[in-house]
Amino acid sequence: MVTAYDATFARLVDACDVDIVLVGDSLGMVVQGEANTLGVTLDDMIYHARCVRRGLRFAHLTVDLPFMTYQVGPDQALRSAGRLMKEGGAESVKLEGGRAIAESIRKIVHAGIPVMGHLGLTPQSVHAFGGFKIQGRGEVAAERLKEDAIRLQDAGCYAIVLEGIPAALASQVRTTLEIPTIGIGAGVGCDGQVLVMQDLLGLDDAFRPKFVKRYAALAEPIREAFGEFSREVRDGDFPDEAHSFGVGRDVTERENGESGHSGDES
Repeated sequence: MVTAYDATFARLVDACDVDIVLVGDSLGMVVQGEANTLGVTLDDMIYHARCVRRGLRFAHLTVDLPFMTYQVGPDQALRSAGRLMKEGGAESVKLEGGRAIAESIRKIVHAGIPVMGHLGLTPQSVHAFGGFKIQGRGEVAAERLKEDAIRLQDAGCYAIVLEGIPAALASQVRTTLEIPTIGIGAGVGCDGQVLVMQDLLGLDDAFRPKFVKRYAALAEPIREAFGEFSREVRDGDFPDEAHSFGVGRDVTERENGESGHSGDES
């Protein structure tokens, strides 16, 4: 599972062997530049889900329910999930939390909407945790998390994300469940793994958490490309003749779509 937030990256992810694309409320941090996910609205999620939906043909699309769009109760949770499906094009929704939201999950699933659970370091509870801290350490906390996982399964979740918990605990949770677990900072003992797209691609030089493996380091080549563009514009080297239009109408260029996104060669 990989996150995406727009159609361009959705198409790129969809061309690879990725099973699930997640439109995460992580967009509050990696797209909107906030310190956490708490300010993300349901309308934000619907907008980005709709963008991603247009870029997908194969991968399953799941979308986060953001903070305070389901915590009030089952009726609110169902209305919010319904909007993500109808307006955002989601194929399932993801909720953070354990036993406290089990009834909401049941109501959503009963309405025909698939639900993915999320346990461990749940970012919407960042202030309750006192920061982004590893969860499930200690016997009591570990047992509670395992019990929550069973309750989410019983409520109808088709999969559960396990975030920021000890690897051994994640393996134990997996063996107690019949549904898949998807890890992030939870070790290799899960059925699948998820990473935020920007982290996977190395788009932020300063963000280097232990659980993230960078499969590319794109920040520097992107800066180089922007810098080269800036220099060529200032030096008068761009646009050159190859990237300029003449006075005649070149039908071939228009038919081939070479006039770019603007569609205007005047």
